Amino acid sequence: MAAPRTTPIRVTVWGENRHERVDESVRRIYPDGMHTTIAGGIAENLGDGCVVRTATLDDSEHGLTDEVLEQTDVLTWWGHAAHDEVRDDVVERVHRHVLSGMGLVVLHSGHWSKVFTTLMGTSCTLRWRAAHDRELVWTVDPTHPIARGVPHPLVIDEEEMYGEFFDIPEPECTFLISSFGGGEVFRSGCTWARGAGKVVYFRPGHETFPTYHDKNVLRVIENAVRWAAPNTQLPEIAYGNRKLGWIDQK
Repeated sequence: MAAPRTTPIRVTVWGENRHERVDESVRRIYPDGMHTTIAGGIAENLGDGCVVRTATLDDSEHGLTDEVLEQTDVLTWWGHAAHDEVRDDVVERVHRHVLSGMGLVVLHSGHWSKVFTTLMGTSCTLRWRAAHDRELVWTVDPTHPIARGVPHPLVIDEEEMYGEFFDIPEPECTFLISSFGGGEVFRSGCTWARGAGKVVYFRPGHETFPTYHDKNVLRVIENAVRWAAPNTQLPEIAYGNRKLGWIDQK
């Protein structure tokens, strides 16, 4: 069993930050950007147990240099309107860091991000309806750490509908599912392992609704950050040709 973590979790909250700048209705909900609201919720919930920074699409190298990623235990990702503007070399960089042990928490429309589709290897497409739907988020694995303290159901009065089929690889764990007014259901809380890294997808968070002001939504994100963070320093893994087997080296 891994030793308990004794150092603060270093979190980088990445946000596209486009809707907030061009859509007044979104700016009224998130005047400082969704990424700032999410970062504030993580910082408030984790307290001294985390160090949080933000990065956006329009930052140099999207704010995700190797130096930043080397100092990141968990990266959260929200994108929607500008997935294609994310540089491929930055996607490759994030992918490499996830495989090396960095946690990744993908939020809402980040399911179509280059980062997530690269890690999943599928289209990650789904059905949706941009309407004022009530979302009920049901806990289907109450033993999972990310579900700890989450109401059953978590009620979101207004949200965009996502429905199955969701074209993702079979999750290692589906801990939340959502239901909507049209009868649709959706796997809204899922986890995977990719290399040494843990990946979480959490569905709610359409930009025209105040979802990231909801304390229970922020609780799920906080729990996801805790779960995805590496507990210990990962050992260096040896690869390549070995001329002698371990028995010969005794």
